[in-house]
Amino acid sequence: MAVDLNGAVACVTGGERGIGLATAELLVRRGARVVVGDLDGDLAAQAASRIGATGLPLDVADPASFAAFLDTAKEHGDIDVLVNNAGIMRTGPFAEQDPASQQRELAINLGGVITGMRLVLPDMLARDHGHIANVASMAGKITTPGASIYTATKTGVVALSRAVRAEIAGSHVTVSTILPAAVKTELTAGLDTSLMPLSDPSSVAEAIVGSCRHGRAEVGVPRWIPAVGQFVEVLPEPVGEAAKRAAGAQRRLTPDTLQARAYQERL
Repeated sequence: MAVDLNGAVACVTGGERGIGLATAELLVRRGARVVVGDLDGDLAAQAASRIGATGLPLDVADPASFAAFLDTAKEHGDIDVLVNNAGIMRTGPFAEQDPASQQRELAINLGGVITGMRLVLPDMLARDHGHIANVASMAGKITTPGASIYTATKTGVVALSRAVRAEIAGSHVTVSTILPAAVKTELTAGLDTSLMPLSDPSSVAEAIVGSCRHGRAEVGVPRWIPAVGQFVEVLPEPVGEAAKRAAGAQRRLTPDTLQARAYQERL
């Protein structure tokens, strides 16, 4: 069931920059009352004020923080839309990564989506109205060497969204999984994206906001990219992995560049 965004209350996680900020801005333009959350509450408030939204502190890996964020957002009214966008990507060989950083990536990328859905779904189902957009990645369809935990979390988001959709299929609450390829954000800064379709955050925002209207299960950015995932899934694993090695997949995701190092250090 379509959500009328005019006057709707929409919450966006990871909304201080990149895809989250572009989505929040577009939602505001469509008439929604938008609340964005990010780890640095001051920066979230500053970014939100520039687009006519409300910015609040939010650590999606902390269920208490997520609950407090949504409770404050409810001061604007019942939550009609939740965009689970917050995410990070650690790169490097799996066996060499710090276990604590791996757990943090799991807690943000997958745990945050689980928590957000669990917190908003009861009210949405009681009202038989609402939409959740979970921002995953084509890494959730195509295994990505050099970003193993990121791949695992995004695969989890894809599967979680599918399972919950099946559970609530008799309701008018919808769950869409957004599947971008590479996007021009800080997350991909310094990476070699020469062999990947590269989208602007605004294109992903259009897909997210569009999903509020049509509620389709999975939305690729660009639209044709899920077909690539379907093709890769039917390939024998040795063939698919050989193709990735030939294309230098791991090298492209773990380059030694100033931008890439700066992002990893900030995480």
